[in-house]
Amino acid sequence: MATTTKKELALKVSLETGCRKHLASKMVDTVFEAMRISLIEGNRIEIRGFGVFQVKETRPKPAARNPRTGQIIYVPARRKTHFRPGKLLKEELHRPTQPEGDQS
Repeated sequence: MATTTKKELALKVSLETGCRKHLASKMVDTVFEAMRISLIEGNRIEIRGFGVFQVKETRPKPAARNPRTGQIIYVPARRKTHFRPGKLLKEELHRPTQPEGDQS
């Protein structure tokens, strides 16, 4: 499975918009920073055609068990991020992939 880095995203933005790589990198950094701040504040981010990022609260687990020692431990409530893909992305992800070398 390939990984796309922030640097590669900035390069793609640069090629698509025709702007300099440095400016594209700054734009990508700014978008991610704005998303990070928004999620930390507990806001929901909806990007039409892509998906929804939101923060969900987990419940505390007062009787969890350490699997190694068997000791009962307390796990406090916390916040976690959740991504729900949008309709277009979900459709593309659910479409069957063609095997390598099959050009039909």
